Amino acid sequence: MPRCLPALAVALLLAGGVSARGAETFRVEGLPRDDSLTIREAPDAGALALGQIPAGRRVLGFGCTNATPSGLTWCRVRFERSLGWARRRYLTPD
Repeated sequence: MPRCLPALAVALLLAGGVSARGAETFRVEGLPRDDSLTIREAPDAGALALGQIPAGRRVLGFGCTNATPSGLTWCRVRFERSLGWARRRYLTPD
């Protein structure tokens, strides 16, 4: 059965140009030092992986939502050339 993304998540996904204005800086924490956080195409653990953020690195965040199929909070993030979704649980405001 396909999962449907809530309207807010879809709107954020379809927002083409993401500017640094209004962005929040996060640091990836709560993972083992040699581990990384996966950036996903959609705010869902089963979504396509787009990249990895090593523990301790900084990312730009563009808003978070818990209106997801799992009810978990995900944030829209940019790290290097990857733009996608990461679990809020591992993002600490920097």
